[in-house]
Amino acid sequence: MVSIEPATPEAVTEEAPAPAGSSSAGAGPVWTSKDLLDTDVLSSEEIELVLETAEAMAEVRERPVGRVATLRGTTVVTLFYENSTRTRASFEIAAKALGADVINLAAAGSSVGKGESLIDTVRTIEAVGADILVMRHPSSGAAALAARHTEASVINGGDGAHAHPTQALLDLYTMRRHVGDLAGRKVVIVGDVLHSRVARSNLWALRAAGAQVTLCGPATLLPRSLRARAGYEGPGGCEVTSDLGEALLGADVVMALRIQRERQEQGLLPSLREYVRQYQITEERLARANPGALVMHPGPMNEGVEIATEVAHGLRSVVEEQVTNGVAVRMAILYLMATARRS
Repeated sequence: MVSIEPATPEAVTEEAPAPAGSSSAGAGPVWTSKDLLDTDVLSSEEIELVLETAEAMAEVRERPVGRVATLRGTTVVTLFYENSTRTRASFEIAAKALGADVINLAAAGSSVGKGESLIDTVRTIEAVGADILVMRHPSSGAAALAARHTEASVINGGDGAHAHPTQALLDLYTMRRHVGDLAGRKVVIVGDVLHSRVARSNLWALRAAGAQVTLCGPATLLPRSLRARAGYEGPGGCEVTSDLGEALLGADVVMALRIQRERQEQGLLPSLREYVRQYQITEERLARANPGALVMHPGPMNEGVEIATEVAHGLRSVVEEQVTNGVAVRMAILYLMATARRS
């Protein structure tokens, strides 16, 4: 467990605590990756390291001050080419809670609007002293491209329909807090899997944790080659179905994905009314899940579409807790990444 001294008006510590799982003899996992682009490149030990470190960060957030100076002198830049509330705000709060300097950039208000390329923008950000770049971009692979052209560490805050690793890690952290060991547990993800970066990153993380993942939605919103792409040598399993009743049977966790209205315009859904009739997560349908099954949603929610209002705010729902846990998990990632850069 990470040991972090509190920051107080009288005294703050600038000494970086030892990474979770490490010891004076160097035993245990340590963070070595320059970037975090997706969960499929993380080992089970690295995922465990993030989750253990997040527990320590959650304890920091519960203190009266809720801040430390561990990352004083580190500059974190957020560069978002898409609108975001939860991810951007939680990264900013996480970085400031660790004592880092934070610069927030929106593509619309930067030289991107004047035609500057992504590579030029990333190089400019590095030149002004960025240590860690958190980036969201509408194109899949943009974060990987940025990482190849900068010495700064790059955290993928979501790239197209490809990946959203920090969302998956906070989801995993939230599940673990309620369910415990996920090995053999059934996690059902329902909705627009085809276009969901959250579903993809969650699939890798959950399978690494040994969970049995079921992906469910209309056939038009399920990738045809998903079984082949999901099949890898690992402890967890994956099933794909369009039968929601079958999917929910015996579920320990149910995650609804946001349905984007443009999918109907693209002809992938006959109507939102039809989707609600067949796939909305309701109390009646949740009766097929295990008693006390968690209800999750990465947000933002379309209440009354992919999830019923009474379910979204019911006793099983941990949607608001996911947002809270996002700060602790992103603190953990920033801490691990920054301290690895210093070593």
